[in-house]
Amino acid sequence: MRKHGGTEVFRITGARQGLAEDVRGRQRRYVISMSIRTLSVIAAASLWNVERYVAVVALVIGALLPYIAVVIANAGRETPPSLPSTFIPHPVRPSLEADAERRDAGDDHTA
Repeated sequence: MRKHGGTEVFRITGARQGLAEDVRGRQRRYVISMSIRTLSVIAAASLWNVERYVAVVALVIGALLPYIAVVIANAGRETPPSLPSTFIPHPVRPSLEADAERRDAGDDHTA
């Protein structure tokens, strides 16, 4: 963080999306998954006496989809490793120790 006029300067290229947007996206994915699950269970109930194999597949999908939906909805807010740092590093200032070492060695001609 570099102080520029008394304020901290941040890079926004590496900033994550806002929390409200993230929660909204997770809720949307969960509702879509649960809608597919509901349609799958309805299809399983409707097709049970007509096409038993399709009904069993739909029932399995309806049974597994809640777990998958929760895992998908909870996936998020991880920081991708490829993003740049969000802080601007302090500028490197030259060290004063080098001048002191030169004076001790006798390179200083002011004496």
